[in-house]
Amino acid sequence: MAVSERPVGIDELLDRVRENLERVEAREAHDAARAGEALLVDIRYAALRERDGLIPGALIVERNELEWRLDPQGSHRAPEATGHDLRVVVICNEGYASSLAAASLRQLGLHRATDLVGGFQAWRADGLPVTAPAG
Repeated sequence: MAVSERPVGIDELLDRVRENLERVEAREAHDAARAGEALLVDIRYAALRERDGLIPGALIVERNELEWRLDPQGSHRAPEATGHDLRVVVICNEGYASSLAAASLRQLGLHRATDLVGGFQAWRADGLPVTAPAG
């Protein structure tokens, strides 16, 4: 960081990244996934998935593995990471970490990566499909 630059707080950073994302609402993400037009990627950690359940058909990728699993050129990519034109909708619990994750995917060239406004909690509140929590 250059001496003249001031540190950016998380709220400002979040605002900056979201300026470049075409964030989607839960119903739009659901419809796009059902039509085969988007890959839903759930980055919530295991305890939240176990507590709240899963979105059927969503790819589960822990946040710390996201870039490695979705880089179409990566040696550790998931089979679903088919190319840089893939529309990826990242889902976290409430829609904050997913914005930063989507921005990171865009830096890898996944130019259509975005995230779900309100995260998993918005999905569930909209009455969209969720599998029962484990246990």
